[in-house]
Amino acid sequence: MILLDGKKVSNDIKNEIAEQVKKMKANGEKVPHLAAIIVGNDGASLTYVASKVKACERVGFESTMVRLSNTTSQVELLDKIKELNENPDIDGFIIQLPLPKQIDTQKVLLAVNPDKDVDGFHPMNFGKMALDMSTFIPATPFGILELLDRYGVDTQGKHTVVIGRSHIVGRPMSILMGRKGFPGNSTVTLTHSHTKNITQITSQADIIISALGVPNFLKAEMVKDDAVIIDVGITRVPDDTTEKGYRITGDVDFENVSKKASYITPVPGGVGPMTIAMLLKNTLLARERQM
Repeated sequence: MILLDGKKVSNDIKNEIAEQVKKMKANGEKVPHLAAIIVGNDGASLTYVASKVKACERVGFESTMVRLSNTTSQVELLDKIKELNENPDIDGFIIQLPLPKQIDTQKVLLAVNPDKDVDGFHPMNFGKMALDMSTFIPATPFGILELLDRYGVDTQGKHTVVIGRSHIVGRPMSILMGRKGFPGNSTVTLTHSHTKNITQITSQADIIISALGVPNFLKAEMVKDDAVIIDVGITRVPDDTTEKGYRITGDVDFENVSKKASYITPVPGGVGPMTIAMLLKNTLLARERQM
């Protein structure tokens, strides 16, 4: 069993980006600038955005955090997005999800300039991805592709089963794994909460990508020997034995599934760190496009 170490690979990517930024500075070029909008005081969202800002500092990017109150109206948020769209200093920006109930998430995501949509959520970018055109790939799927690539995991002709059909991970992943090229060229089955006999399907898979958000959903009996397991799930499970009172758990019963897998991502330290690294990569791509 080989551990797909997202922490190590993400650090490698950040070092590579930092080198590119050094060259940009040496040439007197403007360095990439990433902005993040966060609405409200959700603890997990604040932590996540803070880690993105920290990652920007590490690679030499400029960063801006725009904090808005939980009572912010949709009109106010759209005005802020318009401001960032029109600001030539900002190369890319993200809107931290989830948003408060008074705000229509789809309307907000549609308002983002596709050329600055480094999350890859705008329908224009999603459509380009589906058509194999050059675009921003959503950061988490992009990170999974990068892990498979850097570890040389064979995907051609393999049967990939994706568990979960969210627009952020499951659905784009199903498209990307079936595309021409590497990683890709696999035969994809997309499963979800209404799929019957899911164990029968997963037990035939060469590669399983689980993005369900149900702790320890994927058991050893659902996996065949030497399968590749990508665990996207991150759930806080109450645990009184820890200082924080909870532990982070993935979709996969790691202890038992890892005994059968050829490759597997840990949680934490697998897909999570890759998401931020690929967000930085998309921001660098956005800067290159602006130039």
